Amino acid sequence: MAVAIVNWNTRDLLRACLTSVLAEEPLQVVVADNGSGDGSVEMVRREFPSVTLVVSPENPGYGAAANRALARCSAEYVLLLNSDTRVRPGALETLRDYLDRHERAAIVGPRLVHPDGTPQASCFPFPRPLRPLTRSGAASVRHDRAGPVPWVVGAALGIRRSAFEAVGGFDESYHMFFEEVDLSYRLAKASWETHFRPEAEVVHLVGASTRQRRAEMLLRTRLSSLEFYRRHHRGLPLAAGLTAEYALTAGRLLRDGVRYSAARSADQRSRLREDLAVWWELLRHHSPLAG
Repeated sequence: MAVAIVNWNTRDLLRACLTSVLAEEPLQVVVADNGSGDGSVEMVRREFPSVTLVVSPENPGYGAAANRALARCSAEYVLLLNSDTRVRPGALETLRDYLDRHERAAIVGPRLVHPDGTPQASCFPFPRPLRPLTRSGAASVRHDRAGPVPWVVGAALGIRRSAFEAVGGFDESYHMFFEEVDLSYRLAKASWETHFRPEAEVVHLVGASTRQRRAEMLLRTRLSSLEFYRRHHRGLPLAAGLTAEYALTAGRLLRDGVRYSAARSADQRSRLREDLAVWWELLRHHSPLAG
């Protein structure tokens, strides 16, 4: 099994990720760097000379970087990782063996855990119209046994490369967020499956890259969710989904406006000011009737 890692300005976390990965003796390791300015590329060249580097001068987005990294892998199975992860011993072998035994599994996700070992939500149902108002989230997908699930969190994905390539890989137009949701959705339409394997564990430091540009990432998350609705729903279901998202955004704007008025600390006011700008941006440019 090969390993592909997408990195953006997380040099020290990338070092820890590579150290954990190489201890598992993968067939190949590829790092796709998205225009980092923190010395990540130089660190990899200096400390991990066996690793293949795919360097982009700018940030083309997660999906584009992942596609480039997987294109450089020759193995049929590839574990795609965020740089803010660490592989627990035996995870690669567990995921590889699982793909060997489940021919229709295009993706298998491990159990994601916090550094202290407490579990994270690792798999979810597909978004659908009105789910934002009634969502049960990860609680509706069992995390205690292996088997098919709708989609798994993209921080760590065991990928069958032939299936991945058959559906065209990640849709690069998403840029950030929802790439893995869209991929699993398209794979399901093509009669492939996404699975969860809790016996394989990967430590995930949630948001190590995205918190560097918190407001921008918040906006991108919501834009990508709207884009997912537009790609995969039509007619009344699409209108229902967009209306629900629009109503939630309006509610967040009202809520955070009240919080901003009551805030006393400069840090809290600054954070809320950023959030309010995001909600206004979504309301101005993405009405329920936008196609």
